[in-house]
Amino acid sequence: MEKLKILVVDDETRMRKLVRDFLVKQDYDVLEAGDGEEAVEIFYDKKDISLIILDVMMPKMDGWEVCREIRQYSQIPIIMLTAKSDERDELLGFELGVDEYISKPFSPKILVARVEAILRRTNAMGEGKKEIGGIVLDQSAHEVMIDGKPVELSFKEFELLAYFIENQGIALSRERILNNVWNYDYFGDARTIDTHVKKLRSKMGEKGAYIKTIWGMGYKFDI
Repeated sequence: MEKLKILVVDDETRMRKLVRDFLVKQDYDVLEAGDGEEAVEIFYDKKDISLIILDVMMPKMDGWEVCREIRQYSQIPIIMLTAKSDERDELLGFELGVDEYISKPFSPKILVARVEAILRRTNAMGEGKKEIGGIVLDQSAHEVMIDGKPVELSFKEFELLAYFIENQGIALSRERILNNVWNYDYFGDARTIDTHVKKLRSKMGEKGAYIKTIWGMGYKFDI
């Protein structure tokens, strides 16, 4: 079985080596880039990358620019690394379509756990289509059609919509959504889920009204 490819992008050689060593131990094929321009070149050259670990502060092109470029062509999962813990940076990352956001310094074991969680969910989405209220969610193709028109969703937005549909009519707390959609205990706060729900609703147009807010608790998907 072919190993899954992960692109690690960081201008610090020691950081790349640290992350690479932990990923290689878990039997991943690791590609490396030392700046944003090199990362974009590798992304276009290699068509079978499964996930990108992307640093924010880099020469030539920073992580935000790389993310914007890649998101024009792909919804590949992206984990953003940053030395800053500024809430605005985190929200910007989610607005650009980042799937995970990890502040330095971090535990390489935790990073690997998050990588594995994302890839497990990517590979375990299963096959088949779900249709509800004018929404067609194709899990095998990782595509969504609303009223016959394709809707571009990020990896995490797709997972979130799939989870809502699977739990139609059930009141879901923010904590439950985070633990199931992100597939690990998320040590953060409600802004993460609220940001993703806001973007998902916007992309769904009128169908975004299916995602109902339960004040003081979370959300419920109901048509």
